Amino acid sequence: MKRRRILFVCTGNTCRSPMAEMIFRAEIKRRKIKFVDSASAGVFAEEGGTISQNGAACLSARGIDYSKFHPRQLKHKLIESSYAVVCMTAAQKELLNDFENVYSIKEICGFDIPDPYGCALPVYEDTARMIERACAALIEKFFPGEGNAGGPARRSKK
Repeated sequence: MKRRRILFVCTGNTCRSPMAEMIFRAEIKRRKIKFVDSASAGVFAEEGGTISQNGAACLSARGIDYSKFHPRQLKHKLIESSYAVVCMTAAQKELLNDFENVYSIKEICGFDIPDPYGCALPVYEDTARMIERACAALIEKFFPGEGNAGGPARRSKK
């Protein structure tokens, strides 16, 4: 089966989209969903940067490794090679309206994910919780019935 990549997009690829990339990856691994991966990019990303300190703290608190992450600029080829592109806001989706595989979190979940850039850790924690809810909804939309979507595996009693 061909791998399916979910590409998360935000403005700078230092806060929301890297958190979404890593949280989604951890969740598909936990649910044992095969042939799915995640990536992220920014509409106005500066290459050579790093994930925001508070974004890193949120991921670390969840036991999620982000050590190999580096921000990258969104490119047409990346969009075209992705199964679905998920923008953090409806406004970001509007910038990419020429592509059929682009969605906004708002379309899927009913809410945008506001940019926490420059805010305190509690704001980043709120953002991470919103991303967790969004990732669960994305899995239900794009991969219903795959993996162990019902939560931790249960052993039958013999």
